[in-house]
Amino acid sequence: MDFDSIFDQHYPPLVRYCHRLTGDGDVAEDIAQESLVRLFDREVTGTEAGMRSWLFKTATHLVRDRYRVETNRDRLLMENPFRPSGPESPVIRLERAEARAHARAALDALAPRDREILLMRYAGFSYKEIAGAIDVAATSVGTLLARAERRFAEVVTEAGRKAI
Repeated sequence: MDFDSIFDQHYPPLVRYCHRLTGDGDVAEDIAQESLVRLFDREVTGTEAGMRSWLFKTATHLVRDRYRVETNRDRLLMENPFRPSGPESPVIRLERAEARAHARAALDALAPRDREILLMRYAGFSYKEIAGAIDVAATSVGTLLARAERRFAEVVTEAGRKAI
């Protein structure tokens, strides 16, 4: 089947289903579109019923993932509320700039793979995404990340000793 016929056949009921799950029409459309994009990206084939099942299952997982992210974000905002403050003093601005420069220097001192792992993880990448990017098993990412964090801490500690 071609994209247009699958889209025309499955998109409206998929949007309705997602709308019932989320209560938000815009979010429902986004999730339905993402499900269809994934269907074609992964080149899913099979019977009509099988593709329909795959689309609805994928949409359900996307809704759950979105809910988890929103719940986590809300929890983090409750634990660390945003408190607007006055203008930043020049001293604080200078201290922040120095801290960023030290962190950048420490990152630059790491091996490229350690630097990539740390930057991807703290940019919000999942272990699976990191594994795909650096071509390792997802089960190895935790160990590699812990080692990279340890090496980063060692570089920062050593730089602090040299500064004294």
